[in-house]
Amino acid sequence: APIVQFTNCRILRGHQLQREDLWVREGKILNPEKLFFDEKGSADIQLDCKDSIIAPGFIDVQINGGFGVDFSLATDDFKSGIDLVSQKILSHGVTSFCPTLVTSPPSVYHQVLPQIGIRNGGAHGAGILGAHLEGPFISKEKKGAHPEHCLRTFEAGAFQDLLATYGSLDCVRIVTLAPEMKRSSEVIRELTKRGICVSLGHSVANLSQAEVAVQHGATFITHLFNAMLPFHHRDPGIVGLLTSDKIPAGRRVFYGMISDGIHTNPAALRIAHRAHPKGLVLVTDAIAGMGLAPGRHTLGQQVVEIDGLNTYIAGTKTLSGSVATMDTCVRHFQEATGCSVETALEAASLHPAQLLGIEHKKGTLNYDSDADFLMMNDELYVRATYIAGEEVWRQDALGM
Repeated sequence: APIVQFTNCRILRGHQLQREDLWVREGKILNPEKLFFDEKGSADIQLDCKDSIIAPGFIDVQINGGFGVDFSLATDDFKSGIDLVSQKILSHGVTSFCPTLVTSPPSVYHQVLPQIGIRNGGAHGAGILGAHLEGPFISKEKKGAHPEHCLRTFEAGAFQDLLATYGSLDCVRIVTLAPEMKRSSEVIRELTKRGICVSLGHSVANLSQAEVAVQHGATFITHLFNAMLPFHHRDPGIVGLLTSDKIPAGRRVFYGMISDGIHTNPAALRIAHRAHPKGLVLVTDAIAGMGLAPGRHTLGQQVVEIDGLNTYIAGTKTLSGSVATMDTCVRHFQEATGCSVETALEAASLHPAQLLGIEHKKGTLNYDSDADFLMMNDELYVRATYIAGEEVWRQDALGM
């Protein structure tokens, strides 16, 4: 198989941008020393990266749709919709994602989930890591843009309830639920046992309820600060998990942040980042209207209005998802926090990979990991996107 050597670049490796070449063969990142000494090999193709930054591909673990496609609508052409989104997000640096469904009736889950196959990325689009099911087991008080008539609680056979609602967990990667619900602990345990990440969100949980959920296996917080009790000094609620001393040893709690300049004030973004930098995961929470003109669009069962970067449930001032792209979120996060370029890039790559337990394959440029990476300029605009070592998107020559 041909060996490609990317030269004249700075690679994000070991939390630092390093002046090194990147070596790729058969979709994986090669260790050049092994290549020279063990195989006496050399590059078949050399590519001059013109002093680009090379960063791991972005991983979006919360995206509800985009470009006119809504993952929470059961349509006949659902598959072509998911294909379109996975193709279009390549230009924003996303190489893998978790299609996210907001609270929906069981019939929608039963129709849509069998159509979400886990698959590798490539020229056809970003890879699909599995679905993120946000609801319906969430709090009525903090439902946000989720339709109240579809919300559910856990009854006596709590986990069986959840199975009946979703129909199948085969392709499910993340479930967002409210931990203050009765019987949520057994559900968290059962989901965790199956390798599904449990996220806390759309919730009025106090800190001790959130800590109990983490002790039972929850590892993520869905869009921190949004759809939860505001921070209070006597009971900081779910936000308190960022500095809790009740997290089991060796475990890390991650938290999603919508860094679009709308959902979270830059000061709140800075507070969270300074309190727990290694847990911050950038998510877009993008809806069907991402990439489209302002106006009316859908989010599951609801109609939403887009006005600039603001998205509201039609006729209200309730925020409902975002229309920011991942590369925009990375740039805004770096600007708002003043963090290093490395930190900003890892929040969209390494941290989501660690959350999902796939950091040995994705989210880094370590040897033997998947060659999913981006070429970027110093302002963090994407110039080209690669999946498994193949170029899948490039900005036209004029844009370079």
